[in-house]
Amino acid sequence: MKISVVIPVHNEEGNVFPLYQELLTTIQKIGSTYEFLYIDDGSTDLSYKNIQILAEQDKNVKYIHFSKNFGHQNAVFAGLEKSSGDAIVIIDADLQDPPQLIEKLYEKFIEGYEVVFAQRTYRSDETWLKLTSAKLFYRFINKLSDVYIPEDTGDYRMISKKVKDVICSMPEQNKFIRGQIAWAGFKQIGVPFERKGRRSGKTNYSYAQMFKFAYDGIVSFSNRPLHLATYAGFLISLTAFAVIIYSVYQKYWNNNTVQGWTSIMLSVLFLGGVQLICLGIIGEYIGRILDNVKDRPNYVIKESNFED
Repeated sequence: MKISVVIPVHNEEGNVFPLYQELLTTIQKIGSTYEFLYIDDGSTDLSYKNIQILAEQDKNVKYIHFSKNFGHQNAVFAGLEKSSGDAIVIIDADLQDPPQLIEKLYEKFIEGYEVVFAQRTYRSDETWLKLTSAKLFYRFINKLSDVYIPEDTGDYRMISKKVKDVICSMPEQNKFIRGQIAWAGFKQIGVPFERKGRRSGKTNYSYAQMFKFAYDGIVSFSNRPLHLATYAGFLISLTAFAVIIYSVYQKYWNNNTVQGWTSIMLSVLFLGGVQLICLGIIGEYIGRILDNVKDRPNYVIKESNFED
């Protein structure tokens, strides 16, 4: 069985060589043929040069160099499209996810599971805010999304060629790979592990990027934000109607004009804010439709050592 390892890379010059050695040792223990697919997502350090050195030393190392930074999910997607293995592993280049775990993923894979995902039981060197936001991310997205995504998982997993073909057939521009894999179904199981701290370098994910990633996942796999906007509109309309009835009653039955500039202004501002939020949600969905209608490529390749 051939194993393809897809490795998105962005400014990981200090991890390229150590990751290769650990991956190679693990694959040799398994005894499979392999290919390592490094997808350089517009790195500005020596990551790409280091990958080229590896490719010169090992013919099973393949690489794609993007013309600019197209994002982690597009880098993973590019690797999946180019992979040719019977089993495909997705792993980040920061060495927080231990390559040695591939052995356990493979054990479950040959038992008949189409998707074997790595599930974190502990995160080393993570701040309280990062841990809390990660937990809330999965709880929140599973409440709003139409697809259940296993909690405390990332993109680190092993999938079959059949699952890979399904993912690569999905045309949407805004990729959310772990959600797409969950949506595809098939027989899935998790393997617990403890996540390490970074070997070198610093994280490329800010809190703003994490929020955008979570938002992409919700919008890509659920219409519930639109439903919530509709429900909010109905609720506010009913409240406003009740206030109108109360005002008319006070005016003509009790001869008491309802006073209060402050309450009027607060009501106007509140209703205006809700309307803008609802318009923003609708606009987000329309914008994604526009992205898909444009049908632009998810990424542009500057250099590659693939024959095609």
